[in-house]
Amino acid sequence: MIGAIAGDIIGSPYEGMRNNIRTCEFPLFVARSRFTDDTVLTVAVAEAVMRGAEYAGKLKEYYHLYPHAGYGGMFIQWANSASSRPYNSFGNGSAMRVSPVAYACGTLEEVLDEAAGSAAVTHDHPEGIKGAQAAAAAAFLARTGESKDYIREYTEESFGYDLSEPIDSLRDWYAREFDPIYVTCQGSVPQAIRAFLDSEGFEDAVRKAVSIGGDSDTIACIAGGIAQAYYGVPRKIEDQVMARLDERLSMMTLEFMEKYLR
Repeated sequence: MIGAIAGDIIGSPYEGMRNNIRTCEFPLFVARSRFTDDTVLTVAVAEAVMRGAEYAGKLKEYYHLYPHAGYGGMFIQWANSASSRPYNSFGNGSAMRVSPVAYACGTLEEVLDEAAGSAAVTHDHPEGIKGAQAAAAAAFLARTGESKDYIREYTEESFGYDLSEPIDSLRDWYAREFDPIYVTCQGSVPQAIRAFLDSEGFEDAVRKAVSIGGDSDTIACIAGGIAQAYYGVPRKIEDQVMARLDERLSMMTLEFMEKYLR
């Protein structure tokens, strides 16, 4: 979970075409590095898992606690409405918030079921559910000692994602022009997983995820959640991340880590 939050914070200054950076050589933390909706909703999912709470209620609660974190328009409408019915989204929000599921569940089958449940309260489109399941499954397989080759094969066979293109090639064309596809699950989850597959460490995975452009904080959030499970998170990065969270987010993150990661 802390890996996903780290990816969000590290990627936050480089989100969007005007701010995208097409290199792995950039400062990890700058004055503009901050948590966004990716972190807020990841912590919301974590608390729901720990407390056995309903996902919809917890997501709405955290939205109202942090209303200016940078949510998508459809989520804002949903969070402010009296209804908790999903809105058929296949945006990448279902995948960016799912990492706690990979640590709280004991089997792959449980991960897939819980990931679908965490997604479907808003992102009930098949692609939205698939994106959450793929990100959570990759993190779970990494956490339980599977190889990168196996994670790639499983993801391609189970979810139909093409993970063949390396990050160095993706960087040449990905998100060079505006297209809504880049904020969907199918337009960002495979790229985030590929950033992990091409990496040599946690920091390298996040740097590679940011370097392709597009929705940089969310791609790095997804990649960071998987990379944490495989490599762990360096203490120097964890310290920088925790220093940028407020008391509620930091306490919930620490509680989750103590329960499931220690």
